[in-house]
Amino acid sequence: MPKINTVLGFDFGLRRMGVAAGQAITKTATPLPSLSAKQGVPNWQEIAKLIKEWQPQALLVGIPLLMDGNEQPITKNARDFAEALKQFDLAVFEVDERLSTREARSRLSEINEFKNMNHQKVDSMAACIIVETFLNQQH
Repeated sequence: MPKINTVLGFDFGLRRMGVAAGQAITKTATPLPSLSAKQGVPNWQEIAKLIKEWQPQALLVGIPLLMDGNEQPITKNARDFAEALKQFDLAVFEVDERLSTREARSRLSEINEFKNMNHQKVDSMAACIIVETFLNQQH
């Protein structure tokens, strides 16, 4: 597998998907505009455009689990999305995303974005947390 320098991370949702780009060197992520989805299916052309723009070596998908680690109904949808991302011939990693949305709201509140907080911002901030979790687990 090639060295991972850049990743794109997705906070999976049935109607919206948060997106973030991450850099392995700094272990930081940048929120990108969220994508619309229908029943968990995104516009694949939008994802292809992001991949062309950011040239990632890997794609990350947040996998929603219950606090006890068990799967919930949406977990299968997220895993199916991760599997479908393999069409882009990039490494695809699943990342435990427990508490990422709560952490995203907390971060947005800290930077005084609470009044301007909307689902898209929360979803993309959650994607940042998914990316940073992955990058911090790499050696």
